[in-house]
Amino acid sequence: MSVVTRFAPSPTGYLHIGGARTALFNWLFARRAGGKYLLRIEDTDRARSTQAAIDAILDGLDWLGLQHDGEITYQFARAARHREAAEEMIARGTAFRCYASAEDVEAMRAQAHAEGRALRSPWRDGGAAPDAPYTVRLRAPDSGEVLNDDLVQGPVRIQSREIDDLVLLRADGNPTYMLSVVVDDHDMGVTHVIRGDDHLTNAARQIPIFHAMGWEAPKFAHVPLIHGEDGKKLSKRHGSLAVHEWRDMGYLPEAMNAYLMRLGWSPGHDEILSKEEAASQFDLGQIGRGPARLDFAKLDSVNAHFLKNADDARIERLTLDFIVAHRAWSVPQAARSRIAAAVPLLKKRAKTLAELADMTRFLVAERPLTFTEAATALIDPDMKARLTRLTARLVEPRVWESASLGAVLKTFATEEGVGMGKIGPGLRAALTGGAPAPDLGQSMELLGREETLARLADQTR
Repeated sequence: MSVVTRFAPSPTGYLHIGGARTALFNWLFARRAGGKYLLRIEDTDRARSTQAAIDAILDGLDWLGLQHDGEITYQFARAARHREAAEEMIARGTAFRCYASAEDVEAMRAQAHAEGRALRSPWRDGGAAPDAPYTVRLRAPDSGEVLNDDLVQGPVRIQSREIDDLVLLRADGNPTYMLSVVVDDHDMGVTHVIRGDDHLTNAARQIPIFHAMGWEAPKFAHVPLIHGEDGKKLSKRHGSLAVHEWRDMGYLPEAMNAYLMRLGWSPGHDEILSKEEAASQFDLGQIGRGPARLDFAKLDSVNAHFLKNADDARIERLTLDFIVAHRAWSVPQAARSRIAAAVPLLKKRAKTLAELADMTRFLVAERPLTFTEAATALIDPDMKARLTRLTARLVEPRVWESASLGAVLKTFATEEGVGMGKIGPGLRAALTGGAPAPDLGQSMELLGREETLARLADQTR
C-alpha cells in the first residue's frame, strides 16, 4: 500500500504552530514511507473562510519547506461530489431523508439525552415523504461498536448506540463537515489521517460514514495538543501562536521544524535534527499520549544551533531582510560589507535573527552617533582625555585585527595604571553609542581603522 497523508487546515485564521506541527508530522510520515503528502483547504465555512487566511497558510507552509505533492484540493469546490455520495448512501440504504423540523429534532434530542442514547430519527426506516424540506442523515449502526485502532492513542471503542443519525446534507443541500471530510479522504486516496486529538471523537463518527459507502477507512493517528509552559491549552495569553509571528521574531524555518517535531515525538536521543534527517527516523509509535509543552528557552537553543551552522551568505541576506522589515533604521550601501564581515562572528553569539540584527546596529550607525542616556554618562571629561591618549596608540598597529587591537588596549591600560574596567565601558560607548556589540577588539576590527578613529575623534574634539 502506498502511503498518502494530508494536511487539511480550515482557512478561518492564520497557520498556528499546532497546525504547523500536524503538517510536519504528515510530511515526515509520508517521506519516510516514500508516499505522498497532500494539502486540502477545508473552506466550506464560507462565512469565516478568507483568501487572506489561505494565503497566510500557504505562505507559512512554504516558509517551513513543507511543500505538498500534487495540486491543492479545495473542499468547497467539491460540494457536488459530496452531495452525490449522500445520494448514493440513500440508494444503498445507509442514509435517509429526514423530514423532521428543527423543533422536532430539538425534542428528539432532549428525549434521547434523557434516555441516555444517541439521536434516532423516526424517518430512518422510511415512510411517506411529505412535501417539506428535509435533511439527509446517516443511518447510524444500531449494534456493536465502532473501533478506531488509533496509531497514537491505541484502540478507541465507541458503542454504536452512542452515535447519532448524523446530518450529511443540510436542508439547503449543503454537505456537512463530516461527510465532506470522508468523501475527500477517500477520493484523495488518503491512507493515514494524522491530526490533533481534539478530532478523536470525530473518528468514531467518520468511520461509519466510510462503511456506509462500502469504503475502507484510513488509519487514524491522533496527536496530543501543544500546551503552554504553564501546562494549559495554548491561547493568545501565551503570546505568539501564528507561524508568521515566529518568523517575524527571527526564528529560522529549519529551527522551527526541528523544535516542533520534538513536541510530542521522542526518537530516543537529544540530537537536533533537520526535517530531512528526521524523515528516515520518524515513527508514530514514538509519539507520546500526553500534551507537549512549549519551552521557549529550548526553542532559542535550537535556533542558535541552526544559526551558528547556517551558510554565512544566507544569514547575511536574512539579516538585511529582517532589518528592512522590522527595524526603523536602515543599512547604507557602504556599510553592507561590514555586516558581511561580521556575520561569521555574530551568528555564533545570537539566538535569533532579531538579536543578530541588533548586534549589527553599531556597525551601520551613521556619524555622529546617537547615544543612549547610559552611554552619554560614560563620556565624561576624564574619559575624553583618556580616549584622546588611546587614539594616539591606535594609529600604531599595522595589522588592524582583533588580537593586535586587544594587545594595544592591554598595554594602554598598563600605561594608564588602571584596569580595563576603567577604559572598556567608555570606549565601547564611544564606538557604539550604547548599542549591543562583541568585545572591543572584534568591534574595532569590524568597524575598520578609519571608522573607529573617526568615532573616537567625534568624542575627543
